[in-house]
Amino acid sequence: MAGERTPAQTARGQRLPRMQRRAQLLAAAQAVFVDKGYHASGMEDIAERAGVSKPVLYQHFPGKLELYLALVDQHTAHIVELVQGALQSTENHKDRTYASIRVFFDFVARDDSGYRIVFESDLNEVVAVRERIDWAMKACVEAIAQRIMLDTELPRPIALLVAQGLVGMAQVSARAWFKDQALPLDVAAQVVGRLAWRGVGGQPARHAPPGNPQV
Repeated sequence: MAGERTPAQTARGQRLPRMQRRAQLLAAAQAVFVDKGYHASGMEDIAERAGVSKPVLYQHFPGKLELYLALVDQHTAHIVELVQGALQSTENHKDRTYASIRVFFDFVARDDSGYRIVFESDLNEVVAVRERIDWAMKACVEAIAQRIMLDTELPRPIALLVAQGLVGMAQVSARAWFKDQALPLDVAAQVVGRLAWRGVGGQPARHAPPGNPQV
């Protein structure tokens, strides 16, 4: 209808608080990066998707790499928080194992495809990107290893190795599931969770409360 404004036109005419504008720009950048990949994306594409002028975009981010790194920071911090939350969500060892695995399935299943920024980055050769992703995976491994040492008699070197295996299995399995989705999400997460539990549940437990068997 004549006289109506598009969402982009409306956004161009609004002055948003800085943090709200930053969130809007990051969401637009993620959509563009997911659609086109980093190398084929331009700042003009991101500005257009966000409905802002390029000068407004440059006020918040000096370049495309800075936008990408901000997204990597956002998603890596989020997945570490999710793993830590899963580990603290219950006192039941088995439920905790399943919840930790489920984090990775939920992460890849999100509508915004943010997992591609972390697990399928086309900037792995860039040191700043690689360091951030490595930090996140190491933080997940460390959190799980700490929990394993609290729950079992395993020494730290073995707990770290087991945790590394669990994190690797969870993220690779989740990505493989997402590509074909031959199974429902709940079923896929349960299958991998069961495999993980068979690996850690048989270890001698430090504390085995009634109703929480280590089998």
